[in-house]
Amino acid sequence: MLVFRVHALRRMARRGISVAEVRQALGTGEAIEAYPDDTPYPSRLVLGWGGPRPLHVVVADDAGGGQTIVITVYEPDPVRWEVDFRRRRQP
Repeated sequence: MLVFRVHALRRMARRGISVAEVRQALGTGEAIEAYPDDTPYPSRLVLGWGGPRPLHVVVADDAGGGQTIVITVYEPDPVRWEVDFRRRRQP
């Protein structure tokens, strides 16, 4: 089950990102970073596409509860990310 945190919904509204776009990005995306030590659940950064635009979705996985929790969603900034949006640019 996909669960959206209030923070994620607020950010999505501010950024013009729909629930459908997030579902699409998660359904076809790939994990590009893992945060296994995050609490209360391990999380990961997923790169996917919401229609024509790239999206980064941070999700936490509550395996015991069967939930994927959407923490935040944003369009990656090309200044901070490589052209493929999979790697952060080095300073």
